[in-house]
Amino acid sequence: MEAGKLFRPIPLELNPRKRHHSPSPKLIRHFSSYSRSLTVSVTASLNSQEDYQGPKPKKEWVADWVSKNDDVVRSLPIYVGGLSLVAVLFNRAISGIAPVADASSSQSRADLLTLGLAVTNILNGLVWLSIRPKTIYPVNPDGVECQRICSLLPDNVVSELLWWWESLSDVTCCVSLVIVYEKRCIMQVGFAAMASSEPDVAIGVDADKLMEGSLYQGIMRSKSQSYLANLSLYPAKSELPFLPSNTQAVILQPLGDSGLAVIGGDTIRGFTTSDQAWISLVGQKLDATLGKMSGIPVLQEIEKAS
Repeated sequence: MEAGKLFRPIPLELNPRKRHHSPSPKLIRHFSSYSRSLTVSVTASLNSQEDYQGPKPKKEWVADWVSKNDDVVRSLPIYVGGLSLVAVLFNRAISGIAPVADASSSQSRADLLTLGLAVTNILNGLVWLSIRPKTIYPVNPDGVECQRICSLLPDNVVSELLWWWESLSDVTCCVSLVIVYEKRCIMQVGFAAMASSEPDVAIGVDADKLMEGSLYQGIMRSKSQSYLANLSLYPAKSELPFLPSNTQAVILQPLGDSGLAVIGGDTIRGFTTSDQAWISLVGQKLDATLGKMSGIPVLQEIEKAS
């Protein structure tokens, strides 16, 4: 079978800056009952919180004030050090002690120690003003839109894969999603790297090469999620050539013993702890769905077709 027949295009809008998807009626029916049950559970949770009489978390007044007055806090050591320096010199002037420092005088030794502390405060304030946390912004993926999914998958599996992609692209910084299962790439959607030989053509996923790499082997050994918060710092990023070259963060989520989900983001450290936990839970659900295909002709047909 030709490579083009193995995948079928998915009519999704993949612009990460304008993510307004129009789910199909089948998807709406599929998840309507889940949405209703979720609404009921959230309402019940809110009502129970109103009746909650136990201890409540305390508000961190100092931390809130510091976060809202960052510039003042950073400049505070300079003011403290400057006032201390002036106070020491003023005290020296009115105390009647000789202006020349005398090592035998306890007052001179105390003044020298105080001057050193004042200068240290001033230098510390200058360091705080010069070193500031870098502002992180999302980037535009340097690649082309890719919409591929295996045409031999059952409709219920396709619906669940699409629901996961739409959820990821809507509520997280995800711009790329690749799923490899049973040694085959069954889904590649979002932005992908552009082939050098053919413009506007996305690079396909070489599942065999990916599985031979250290990233895949490490995930399969640990059986746990791996979060590469700043992908540019990891030499193993060369094992993910199908992702856009400026992908900022990647989550590698194992799907049981037979699969891996590669989730690329457009922001450094853009996936929160809640995102990681949610992805891990959905990954377990997706593994259960895909595991039902093991031993049936679907995966065998995929292997023959490829």
